[in-house]
Amino acid sequence: MAPKRRLITDSFKVVKRVRIEEKKESPVVEEKEPETDSPPLSEREQDLEELKKFDLDWHYGPCTGITRLQRWQRAERWGLSPPRRVREILRRHAAEEDYTHCLWHEYPL
Repeated sequence: MAPKRRLITDSFKVVKRVRIEEKKESPVVEEKEPETDSPPLSEREQDLEELKKFDLDWHYGPCTGITRLQRWQRAERWGLSPPRRVREILRRHAAEEDYTHCLWHEYPL
């Protein structure tokens, strides 16, 4: 007699999957922004935040070793279109170190 041929279905149970034609729509949950009880930023804080964003944007080149105004002027020369608001802030507060120097001014090169 010839040996009986074994099939994979002899060892594993056959499971038929049912195809789901209609997908159930899940209810849309609106995401709410977390409510913050912090007071609005002062004009000085807004200006410094804008300058910080300028410092962190590497599109305008490195900012260590030069003032923010020098960096802005260099970016303008290179045709990179730096934000005009940054230049206005720097001209208004030209004598204040918080405004003239970049974030990493106090760190050694």
